[in-house]
Amino acid sequence: QVRLVESGGGSVPAGGSLRLDCAASGFTDDIYTMAWFRQAPGKEREGVALRTSDGRTTYADSVKGRFTVSQDFGVRTLSLQMSNLRPEDTAIYYCAASTWYVLLNPDDFKHWGQGTQVTVSL
Repeated sequence: QVRLVESGGGSVPAGGSLRLDCAASGFTDDIYTMAWFRQAPGKEREGVALRTSDGRTTYADSVKGRFTVSQDFGVRTLSLQMSNLRPEDTAIYYCAASTWYVLLNPDDFKHWGQGTQVTVSL
């Protein structure tokens, strides 16, 4: 059974930091791309950050310099370190994985976690 499980969500004041983790299990094939997406109420799901098994990273312009992804594809984990959080970062954050090298596009991902809520208060 393929599973992606997010953890680390919660409430944090503006300017604070939070770390999200995603653990993948049950994949028969190797994972080549893992990514974080988020969706705020009334908005489309948007890409946040991506990392491939060969080290390529992609960040949304809105989070560059504030968020950092790290990964260990050997144990199929992806972390998102979020710093200098702003209320606009409030959303449900989803982990996604692909057995292909893909871009930060939700349509490219087949496997998703259930999401974890991140709330940034003023």
